[in-house]
Amino acid sequence: MCGIIGYLGYREAYPIIINGLKKLEYRGYDSSGIAIFYNGKYSLYKTKGRVSELEKKIFSIIKGTTGIGHTRWATHGIPDDINAHPHVSNSKKLVLIHNGIIENYHAIKIILLKNGFTFQSETDTEVLVNLIEYIQKKNQLSLEEAVRISLNEVIGAYSIAVIEKSDPDRIVIAKLGSPLTLGINEKEFFIASDPTPFIDYTKNAIYLKDGEMAILRKDKELDLRKIIDNHKLNPIIKELKINLKEIEKGEYKHFMLKEIYEQPKTILDTLRGRLLISDGLICIDGIESNKDIFINAKCITIVACGTSWHSSLIGEYLLEELARIPVKVEYASEFRYRNPIIKKQNIVIVISQSGETADTIAALKLAKKKGAFVFGICNVAGSYIARNVDAGAYTHAGPEIGVASTKSFTSQITVLFLLALKIGKYRSTITNIRYEFLCKELISVPEKMNFTLKIDNNIQKISKLYHHVNNFLYLGRGINFPVSLEGALKLKEISYIHAEGYPAGEMKHGPIALIDENMPVVVIATKKGYYEKIIGNIQEIKARKGKIIAIVNEGDIQASKLADHIIEIPIISEELSPLITIIPLQLLAYQIAYLRGKNVDRPRNLAKSVTVE
Repeated sequence: MCGIIGYLGYREAYPIIINGLKKLEYRGYDSSGIAIFYNGKYSLYKTKGRVSELEKKIFSIIKGTTGIGHTRWATHGIPDDINAHPHVSNSKKLVLIHNGIIENYHAIKIILLKNGFTFQSETDTEVLVNLIEYIQKKNQLSLEEAVRISLNEVIGAYSIAVIEKSDPDRIVIAKLGSPLTLGINEKEFFIASDPTPFIDYTKNAIYLKDGEMAILRKDKELDLRKIIDNHKLNPIIKELKINLKEIEKGEYKHFMLKEIYEQPKTILDTLRGRLLISDGLICIDGIESNKDIFINAKCITIVACGTSWHSSLIGEYLLEELARIPVKVEYASEFRYRNPIIKKQNIVIVISQSGETADTIAALKLAKKKGAFVFGICNVAGSYIARNVDAGAYTHAGPEIGVASTKSFTSQITVLFLLALKIGKYRSTITNIRYEFLCKELISVPEKMNFTLKIDNNIQKISKLYHHVNNFLYLGRGINFPVSLEGALKLKEISYIHAEGYPAGEMKHGPIALIDENMPVVVIATKKGYYEKIIGNIQEIKARKGKIIAIVNEGDIQASKLADHIIEIPIISEELSPLITIIPLQLLAYQIAYLRGKNVDRPRNLAKSVTVE
């Protein structure tokens, strides 16, 4: 989950490294550090806290055209200066940065201790850099060969970059399980966990695959090899499509707010080329080229984590309702540990914004091993999931920098809705009239989202009344129950207020005990779906003096009379309502966190891309 960056070329490395770390800070910000190499020496700085704290430590100009940097999400060892990366070997000759976890580090550490090595930090990374030094010295090997042999001895996940003090014109990088991208320009290389730090320098990138390593040398061609047997590989260079403006805040205070407001556009981008309304067609290559598999499907298992798990629950509703296929939704973090029943030709859908989520990747591997057909939904081209599924669909949400997912949630729902409609059409489980109506409703979503975003002033007023509370309850029914889960998660993530989402009908089976005059309850009370039941739940809350914030449709009378506060949204079909009902919940979480003075884009203890199990 950490972010790593490196540069080897003719430019001054420090500005590239420090600015790149700022762009990678969404991956972790417990601590950060850099090492810049010049004239046979290196300048090493690291500190607890964000990259801005690292900058404060650096008082003089750092020269050098080779450098590496790291922003950390702590796994082994508390966030402090000592555990921050880069880490150096005992001789101070090797410097290494690492994203991932070395699972057998303790056993390796015992061996190294017996051979006279000492350790300053609690990290698995310091063990790895000293293992490389031990193997290099013992066998009189080149750095690249010592790295290769060492990595064949470790168990776990990693993306690493290693530099030898005596040869700063060479960087060795390697990858297994954690993302690593290489930017290539004439006479220079850029290393990063994702391409965002170097897109203003080059559009040419290589996404290293698992089990690959590369030797980068100044003024020489890339040397790409397999870790296991040193077999030389031909690199495949891809052109990046990212627009620099997409990863800048522009006029917005925070990336999260920008990304909330981008959702009408991201829905259009997700639909572009897929929903041909004039022809009444939905075009998704991954479905069309595997038509028979989906027509004959007996069940579908969807596997995901976090916000993607909530979108999966909505996908369950959509696929069962429109395509009439039984669906199970699994937490990826639990899926691989309970010996799931997956048969050959079963369909498993894996969903991940980054395409690099470690638990979801483990689930993908298990599903493939059991012979399932695996369909992927992710946002990042070239990611592990994108490369290793049998078929899939990109969400086209663009870069999402805020740690709390917003536009990725709605774009995932949009793709799942398209899948459900397309498969339902193939299986004749949906009438032509309903199919055409829902296609037209889907086209109307961006406009209705834009209308909904205008309620932000109302939400700011509500937020001022409740930003001091310690608990929130979110209630929804049917397809909007997962929206209540997602709304509660957003509040927890960025404001640190305890919040729970529940099916409204379950309130009387426990959560109602929490209701008193100090408990705000957010109720999704749209006209489409279970409205009378929801009204009954609101009355139960009112009878116990709870404070009700109701998400209602325009012109609502009944729920509006009962609620303490109402947030009006446009009317839309029940199947598509989550795309609209989530907007006020995202804004509510944002405004409350902002009023509480929290770092909205960088909530404590979280990282955007969860690349460790």
